[in-house]
Amino acid sequence: MSINLILLSLIIIALGIIIHKLYFKHDSFDVRESLYQFKEQLIEKFSNDTLERQAGLDRFKDDLLEKQQKSMLELSKVIESRLDAISSKVQENLEKGFKKSNETFQGVIERLAKIDEAQKKIESLSTNVVSLQDVLTDKKSRGIFGEVQLGNLLSSVFGERNEKVYKTQYSLSNGKIVDAALFLPEPIGLICVDSKFPLENYKRLVDATNDEASKALYAKEFSKNVKKHIDDIANKYIITNETADQAILFLPAEAIFAEIHAYHSDIVEYANQKKIWLSSPTTFLATLTTVQSVLLNLERNKYMSVMHEEINKLGEEFGRYEQRWNKLAKHLGTVNKDVEDIHITTGKISGRFQKIMTVDIENNEFLPGRD
Repeated sequence: MSINLILLSLIIIALGIIIHKLYFKHDSFDVRESLYQFKEQLIEKFSNDTLERQAGLDRFKDDLLEKQQKSMLELSKVIESRLDAISSKVQENLEKGFKKSNETFQGVIERLAKIDEAQKKIESLSTNVVSLQDVLTDKKSRGIFGEVQLGNLLSSVFGERNEKVYKTQYSLSNGKIVDAALFLPEPIGLICVDSKFPLENYKRLVDATNDEASKALYAKEFSKNVKKHIDDIANKYIITNETADQAILFLPAEAIFAEIHAYHSDIVEYANQKKIWLSSPTTFLATLTTVQSVLLNLERNKYMSVMHEEINKLGEEFGRYEQRWNKLAKHLGTVNKDVEDIHITTGKISGRFQKIMTVDIENNEFLPGRD
């Protein structure tokens, strides 16, 4: 209840008390009637004020409800727009996420396909390796394999059929045929290269299933095999006054070459004593590259000597040209002097003719005004 209502109630109560006292103090009917009317007026006024306040409260309630409904509607619209924006953003993020997931999944599928393809190639390579091992078990096949590899290295460096530098299956004067012969400039000369493939005891040596005693035995046999190849090359392919005093043992397998240099120093020393140089595909390629550089330098030096000789000849010719030019210049100088002398004589003759033309024959005097 508001303060105005409380005050109004107190006023009504006070008036009621005053009327009650006056009623019992004065018996006049007019006074009672006037007071009664005043009371009725106050009650009516109070009722009217109450009704107006109630109507004001109802209007305020309606306005408040309307404003609240409008605010709620606006808030609902704002919330709805925000929810729509959030929903669209979430949808966009979901689409991006699905796209990235799809791309990732597609990439995984492609990689799996590549892995599957690589697996098939590995299986095929494994089959080929097994087939190669089966081929290399035969000595003749191993020999052909080494010769082919040797020929490929030579042709890759010097070109095919470059017989000025090398020949394959070259026949020597002793009737032996070497796998390849390198024709190097003096003082080296012809170097024979033979391919050897000591595989059996090497395979037994590196087999992990063999015990240490067996490996030691196979190591000795392997050393004997390689040294026998060294002796064969030294006896067959080093010929005095025909070949160089050294030769090359070509090992077509890098693993065998590494095994010898890592664990069999006695083989390396024995080969050095016999002047047989051990080489693998990698080291032989490096050797051939060095040989190619040497040959190119020799060719350059040869052409440089030719150029030097020609330049010297050109210098001699220029010396002769200089002598002849000096001689010609001297002759030209003499001719020039003769020309000057003739010019002087011509001037004198012209002067004489001028004097002759100015003589007065009758009076035997020169004409006036003339010299």
